[in-house]
Amino acid sequence: MNDKLSDKDKKDWKDFLSNDEKLPNKDFKLEKKKVSKIKHIDLHGFTLDQANKTIERFINDCYQNGVSKIIVVTGKGLHSNVEKDPYVSKDLSILKYSVPEYIENNLELMKKIIEIKDAEIEDGGSGAFYIFLRKKL
Repeated sequence: MNDKLSDKDKKDWKDFLSNDEKLPNKDFKLEKKKVSKIKHIDLHGFTLDQANKTIERFINDCYQNGVSKIIVVTGKGLHSNVEKDPYVSKDLSILKYSVPEYIENNLELMKKIIEIKDAEIEDGGSGAFYIFLRKKL
């Protein structure tokens, strides 16, 4: 087998073995894990005004404390009293649509937010949404 190696390859191998330089062990390479802070808030039972004030304070507080993801549970509106109000659509829940709209129309809050998107089923599905926050400057 050594007959098939070129003289240059043999020299390179000898140089490598005689070199004291340490090579990094790729098997033990430590990966930096991205640590993300996640907070939850449940707005069940809140009035629209209470929910808007609460979510604004909560987003500002989370932003100040380096939280990267907020899970906001609004519910699906199945138990809200919209059927008593003839001017409110019975097909739309109150908080489910109003809270994200309030946030998106608040320019100061949106400066702190990267994205708002629907939650996965394990976090509340259609009765919840995520807010991804920017890092504090």
